[in-house]
Amino acid sequence: MKKILLIDGNSIMNRAFYGISAPMTTDDGKQTNALYGFLAIMFKNMEEVNPDYMLVAFDSKTAANVRKQQYAGYKASRHGMPEELAYQMPEIKEILDAMNIKHLELPDLRNNC
Repeated sequence: MKKILLIDGNSIMNRAFYGISAPMTTDDGKQTNALYGFLAIMFKNMEEVNPDYMLVAFDSKTAANVRKQQYAGYKASRHGMPEELAYQMPEIKEILDAMNIKHLELPDLRNNC
């Protein structure tokens, strides 16, 4: 039987960003802890699952707006994404592209299913 590994990109990036307590940085001071943590989690899951197919799904900025329209309390108590995490989001997508790992970002899944 074929296996697929689906990864919630935003969730894993957040988990990695906040889960690594000591910031990891490049020589010019940019944080990379979310990138490092994401890749570590992804590789661990790839090893455990040994998938035939793999996809990383990311939320789009407009998806949150759609959810807020449907439910005013959606993430009402959360703060916005820190800049140190926000600039790592496009970088993880570039890394996935370089690794030939498919990723997907849709603004509103209701209209795409």
